Amino acid sequence: MGWLHRWWQTEIVHGAKGPLLLALIAFVVTFVTTRTVTRLIRAGRGPFHNVSSGGVHLHHSTPGIVLLVTGAFCAVGADGRLPVNYIGAALVGIGASLVLDEFAMIFHLQDVYWSQEGQLSVYVVTLCAACLGLAIVGISPDAAPWDPAVATSARGRVTLVLGAHLGFVAVTALKGKYPTALLGIFLSPLAWAGAVRLARPRSPWARRFYSSAKIARAAARETKFDERWGPLHLWWADFIGGRPSQPDPSPSSAAAQRP
Repeated sequence: MGWLHRWWQTEIVHGAKGPLLLALIAFVVTFVTTRTVTRLIRAGRGPFHNVSSGGVHLHHSTPGIVLLVTGAFCAVGADGRLPVNYIGAALVGIGASLVLDEFAMIFHLQDVYWSQEGQLSVYVVTLCAACLGLAIVGISPDAAPWDPAVATSARGRVTLVLGAHLGFVAVTALKGKYPTALLGIFLSPLAWAGAVRLARPRSPWARRFYSSAKIARAAARETKFDERWGPLHLWWADFIGGRPSQPDPSPSSAAAQRP
Protein backbone atom coordinates (compact mmCIF):
# COMPACT_ATOMS: atom_id res chain seq x y z
CA MET A 1 0.00 0.00 0.00
CA GLY A 2 3.05 2.24 -0.17
CA TRP A 3 2.08 3.44 -3.66
CA LEU A 4 -1.32 4.51 -2.37
CA HIS A 5 0.27 6.50 0.43
CA ARG A 6 2.68 8.14 -2.00
CA TRP A 7 -0.16 8.96 -4.39
CA TRP A 8 -2.23 10.44 -1.55
CA GLN A 9 0.63 12.61 -0.34
CA THR A 10 1.66 13.72 -3.85
CA GLU A 11 -1.68 14.25 -5.51
CA ILE A 12 -4.19 14.97 -2.74
CA VAL A 13 -2.10 16.67 -0.06
CA HIS A 14 0.64 18.44 -2.04
CA GLY A 15 -1.45 18.62 -5.21
CA ALA A 16 -4.20 20.50 -3.33
CA LYS A 17 -6.89 18.10 -4.57
CA GLY A 18 -8.55 17.69 -1.19
CA PRO A 19 -11.44 20.07 -2.04
CA LEU A 20 -11.93 18.38 -5.41
CA LEU A 21 -12.09 14.96 -3.76
CA LEU A 22 -14.59 16.26 -1.20
CA ALA A 23 -16.70 17.75 -4.03
CA LEU A 24 -16.74 14.38 -5.81
CA ILE A 25 -17.78 12.52 -2.65
CA ALA A 26 -20.52 15.06 -1.92
CA PHE A 27 -21.64 14.90 -5.56
CA VAL A 28 -21.96 11.10 -5.66
CA VAL A 29 -23.50 10.72 -2.19
CA THR A 30 -26.05 13.46 -2.91
CA PHE A 31 -27.04 11.91 -6.24
CA VAL A 32 -27.45 8.42 -4.77
CA THR A 33 -29.46 9.82 -1.86
CA THR A 34 -31.64 11.98 -4.12
CA ARG A 35 -32.44 9.15 -6.53
CA THR A 36 -33.19 6.80 -3.64
CA VAL A 37 -35.61 9.29 -2.09
CA THR A 38 -37.35 10.13 -5.38
CA ARG A 39 -37.78 6.46 -6.22
CA LEU A 40 -39.28 5.82 -2.78
CA ILE A 41 -41.67 8.76 -3.28
CA ARG A 42 -42.74 7.38 -6.66
CA ALA A 43 -43.32 3.94 -5.10
CA GLY A 44 -45.26 5.45 -2.17
CA ARG A 45 -42.89 3.95 0.39
CA GLY A 46 -41.30 5.51 3.44
CA PRO A 47 -41.94 8.86 5.09
CA PHE A 48 -40.84 10.91 2.10
CA HIS A 49 -43.12 13.08 -0.01
CA ASN A 50 -42.93 15.89 -2.54
CA VAL A 51 -42.37 19.39 -1.19
CA SER A 52 -44.70 22.19 -2.28
CA SER A 53 -44.81 25.89 -1.56
CA GLY A 54 -48.05 27.75 -2.17
CA GLY A 55 -49.34 24.91 -4.32
CA VAL A 56 -46.20 24.90 -6.49
CA HIS A 57 -44.04 21.78 -6.52
CA LEU A 58 -40.53 22.62 -5.32
CA HIS A 59 -38.00 20.76 -7.47
CA HIS A 60 -34.72 19.90 -5.80
CA SER A 61 -32.80 21.80 -8.48
CA THR A 62 -34.02 25.00 -6.77
CA PRO A 63 -32.09 24.52 -3.50
CA GLY A 64 -29.35 22.99 -5.64
CA ILE A 65 -28.85 26.28 -7.48
CA VAL A 66 -28.70 28.14 -4.17
CA LEU A 67 -26.10 25.74 -2.76
CA LEU A 68 -24.10 25.75 -6.01
CA VAL A 69 -23.91 29.54 -6.16
CA THR A 70 -23.09 29.80 -2.45
CA GLY A 71 -20.34 27.19 -2.74
CA ALA A 72 -18.90 28.87 -5.83
CA PHE A 73 -18.63 32.23 -4.05
CA CYS A 74 -17.08 30.53 -1.03
CA ALA A 75 -14.49 28.81 -3.22
CA VAL A 76 -13.67 32.01 -5.11
CA GLY A 77 -13.27 34.00 -1.91
CA ALA A 78 -11.40 31.33 0.04
CA ASP A 79 -7.93 32.43 -1.12
CA GLY A 80 -6.30 29.27 0.22
CA ARG A 81 -8.04 29.28 3.58
CA LEU A 82 -8.68 25.61 4.29
CA PRO A 83 -12.02 25.66 6.13
CA VAL A 84 -13.68 27.94 3.60
CA ASN A 85 -12.56 26.21 0.41
CA TYR A 86 -13.51 22.80 1.81
CA ILE A 87 -16.94 24.12 2.76
CA GLY A 88 -17.26 25.64 -0.70
CA ALA A 89 -16.24 22.35 -2.33
CA ALA A 90 -18.87 20.42 -0.38
CA LEU A 91 -21.59 22.93 -1.27
CA VAL A 92 -20.59 22.85 -4.96
CA GLY A 93 -20.70 19.05 -4.98
CA ILE A 94 -24.12 18.91 -3.34
CA GLY A 95 -25.59 21.75 -5.37
CA ALA A 96 -24.25 20.49 -8.70
CA SER A 97 -25.65 17.03 -8.02
CA LEU A 98 -29.13 18.39 -7.23
CA VAL A 99 -29.13 20.57 -10.34
CA LEU A 100 -27.77 17.95 -12.75
CA ASP A 101 -30.21 15.34 -11.43
CA GLU A 102 -32.89 17.47 -13.06
CA PHE A 103 -30.79 18.47 -16.06
CA ALA A 104 -33.26 16.89 -18.50
CA MET A 105 -36.11 18.94 -17.04
CA ILE A 106 -34.11 22.15 -17.41
CA PHE A 107 -33.05 21.19 -20.94
CA HIS A 108 -36.57 20.36 -22.12
CA LEU A 109 -38.31 23.02 -19.98
CA GLN A 110 -40.79 20.31 -19.04
CA ASP A 111 -41.28 17.73 -16.28
CA VAL A 112 -39.70 14.70 -17.97
CA TYR A 113 -38.06 13.35 -14.79
CA TRP A 114 -39.68 9.89 -15.01
CA SER A 115 -39.83 9.67 -18.80
CA GLN A 116 -37.31 8.21 -21.23
CA GLU A 117 -36.06 11.71 -22.04
CA GLY A 118 -35.48 12.27 -18.32
CA GLN A 119 -32.74 9.66 -18.35
CA LEU A 120 -30.53 12.27 -19.99
CA SER A 121 -29.89 13.47 -16.42
CA VAL A 122 -28.36 10.09 -15.51
CA TYR A 123 -25.95 10.26 -18.45
CA VAL A 124 -24.92 13.82 -17.57
CA VAL A 125 -24.36 12.98 -13.90
CA THR A 126 -22.36 9.87 -14.83
CA LEU A 127 -20.18 11.85 -17.23
CA CYS A 128 -19.61 14.61 -14.69
CA ALA A 129 -18.64 12.15 -11.94
CA ALA A 130 -16.27 10.35 -14.34
CA CYS A 131 -14.54 13.62 -15.26
CA LEU A 132 -14.17 14.59 -11.60
CA GLY A 133 -12.71 11.18 -10.80
CA LEU A 134 -10.25 11.38 -13.69
CA ALA A 135 -9.19 14.86 -12.61
CA ILE A 136 -8.47 13.54 -9.13
CA VAL A 137 -6.44 10.48 -10.13
CA GLY A 138 -4.53 12.38 -12.82
CA ILE A 139 -0.98 13.56 -12.25
CA SER A 140 -0.50 17.13 -11.15
CA PRO A 141 2.69 18.55 -12.67
CA ASP A 142 3.08 21.06 -9.82
CA ALA A 143 2.83 18.28 -7.24
CA ALA A 144 5.15 15.82 -8.98
CA PRO A 145 8.72 15.64 -7.64
CA TRP A 146 10.32 17.19 -10.74
CA ASP A 147 13.94 18.27 -10.67
CA PRO A 148 13.95 22.03 -11.47
CA ALA A 149 16.36 21.59 -14.39
CA VAL A 150 14.31 18.73 -15.82
CA ALA A 151 11.07 20.66 -15.39
CA THR A 152 12.48 23.66 -17.26
CA SER A 153 13.72 21.62 -20.21
CA ALA A 154 10.50 19.59 -20.38
CA ARG A 155 8.12 22.54 -20.25
CA GLY A 156 8.34 23.29 -23.96
CA ARG A 157 7.79 19.67 -24.99
CA VAL A 158 4.85 19.34 -22.60
CA THR A 159 3.29 22.49 -24.07
CA LEU A 160 3.56 21.10 -27.61
CA VAL A 161 2.08 17.76 -26.58
CA LEU A 162 -0.80 19.42 -24.74
CA GLY A 163 -1.49 21.66 -27.73
CA ALA A 164 -1.67 18.67 -30.06
CA HIS A 165 -3.84 16.79 -27.59
CA LEU A 166 -6.32 19.67 -27.33
CA GLY A 167 -6.44 19.69 -31.12
CA PHE A 168 -7.51 16.03 -31.09
CA VAL A 169 -10.13 16.85 -28.44
CA ALA A 170 -11.50 19.70 -30.57
CA VAL A 171 -11.73 17.48 -33.68
CA THR A 172 -13.51 14.80 -31.65
CA ALA A 173 -16.05 17.35 -30.44
CA LEU A 174 -16.57 18.70 -33.97
CA LYS A 175 -17.28 15.14 -35.06
CA GLY A 176 -20.23 15.08 -32.67
CA LYS A 177 -18.66 12.75 -30.09
CA TYR A 178 -19.10 15.03 -27.11
CA PRO A 179 -18.81 12.50 -24.24
CA THR A 180 -15.70 11.04 -25.88
CA ALA A 181 -14.20 14.51 -26.26
CA LEU A 182 -14.88 15.36 -22.63
CA LEU A 183 -13.37 12.12 -21.32
CA GLY A 184 -10.58 12.44 -23.86
CA ILE A 185 -9.37 15.56 -22.07
CA PHE A 186 -8.17 13.20 -19.33
CA LEU A 187 -7.62 9.99 -21.34
CA SER A 188 -5.62 10.88 -24.43
CA PRO A 189 -6.20 7.63 -26.40
CA LEU A 190 -9.95 8.30 -26.38
CA ALA A 191 -9.43 11.69 -28.04
CA TRP A 192 -7.00 10.23 -30.57
CA ALA A 193 -9.41 7.44 -31.51
CA GLY A 194 -12.38 9.80 -31.70
CA ALA A 195 -10.46 12.22 -33.94
CA VAL A 196 -9.49 9.62 -36.56
CA ARG A 197 -12.74 7.64 -36.71
CA LEU A 198 -15.82 8.57 -38.73
CA ALA A 199 -17.85 11.51 -37.47
CA ARG A 200 -21.48 11.39 -36.49
CA PRO A 201 -23.53 12.05 -39.65
CA ARG A 202 -25.18 15.20 -38.28
CA SER A 203 -22.02 16.68 -36.77
CA PRO A 204 -20.44 19.95 -37.96
CA TRP A 205 -17.41 18.00 -39.23
CA ALA A 206 -19.55 15.72 -41.42
CA ARG A 207 -21.60 18.59 -42.82
CA ARG A 208 -18.44 20.51 -43.73
CA PHE A 209 -16.08 17.84 -45.02
CA TYR A 210 -18.05 14.69 -45.92
CA SER A 211 -19.54 13.76 -49.26
CA SER A 212 -23.02 12.25 -49.42
CA ALA A 213 -21.49 8.76 -49.73
CA LYS A 214 -19.33 9.25 -46.66
CA ILE A 215 -22.28 10.63 -44.68
CA ALA A 216 -24.18 7.46 -45.58
CA ARG A 217 -21.25 5.38 -44.26
CA ALA A 218 -21.23 7.44 -41.07
CA ALA A 219 -24.98 6.94 -40.62
CA ALA A 220 -24.62 3.18 -41.07
CA ARG A 221 -21.83 3.06 -38.50
CA GLU A 222 -23.88 5.19 -36.09
CA THR A 223 -26.83 2.79 -36.43
CA LYS A 224 -24.59 -0.21 -35.82
CA PHE A 225 -22.98 1.47 -32.80
CA ASP A 226 -26.35 2.41 -31.28
CA GLU A 227 -27.72 -1.10 -31.82
CA ARG A 228 -24.73 -2.57 -30.02
CA TRP A 229 -24.35 -0.15 -27.11
CA GLY A 230 -27.83 1.39 -26.85
CA PRO A 231 -29.26 -1.45 -24.69
CA LEU A 232 -26.34 -1.08 -22.28
CA HIS A 233 -26.97 2.66 -22.01
CA LEU A 234 -30.66 2.03 -21.29
CA TRP A 235 -29.86 -0.61 -18.68
CA TRP A 236 -27.47 1.76 -16.91
CA ALA A 237 -30.03 4.58 -16.91
CA ASP A 238 -32.77 2.27 -15.60
CA PHE A 239 -30.49 0.82 -12.93
CA ILE A 240 -29.26 4.18 -11.64
CA GLY A 241 -32.20 6.48 -12.25
CA GLY A 242 -35.16 4.12 -12.20
CA ARG A 243 -37.23 2.73 -15.07
CA PRO A 244 -39.36 5.40 -16.81
CA SER A 245 -43.01 5.39 -15.77
CA GLN A 246 -44.27 8.33 -17.82
CA PRO A 247 -44.45 8.81 -21.61
CA ASP A 248 -42.23 11.33 -23.31
CA PRO A 249 -44.06 14.62 -23.98
CA SER A 250 -45.19 15.24 -27.53
CA PRO A 251 -43.12 17.75 -29.54
CA SER A 252 -46.10 20.11 -29.81
CA SER A 253 -46.70 20.25 -26.06
CA ALA A 254 -42.99 20.71 -25.39
CA ALA A 255 -42.81 23.58 -27.88
CA ALA A 256 -45.88 25.20 -26.35
CA GLN A 257 -44.15 25.49 -22.98
CA ARG A 258 -41.05 27.18 -24.38
CA PRO A 259 -40.94 30.97 -24.13
